[in-house]
Amino acid sequence: MDSPNLHRRLKKIIGQLNAIDKMIDEDVPCEDILIQINAAKSAMHKVGQIVLEGHLNHCVKDGIEHGDAEKTVAEFAKAIEHFSRMS
Repeated sequence: MDSPNLHRRLKKIIGQLNAIDKMIDEDVPCEDILIQINAAKSAMHKVGQIVLEGHLNHCVKDGIEHGDAEKTVAEFAKAIEHFSRMS
């Protein structure tokens, strides 16, 4: 998994969340706050996609090649289910 990329993205998201928190204190219009919330949500979704892709490229690939393919596929289906709940 591309840890430096994920850490960079997560730090950006943390910055977005801190900015949203500050916007609330500064009585920024709700529409502007909601736009920023949606941007943070989209950024988190992208992090999830990267993690899921890493899982597929490493864990699933190795599990199918060297382990129990049925168990690996079932675990991947479970990971997709968890990810799809984020939306």
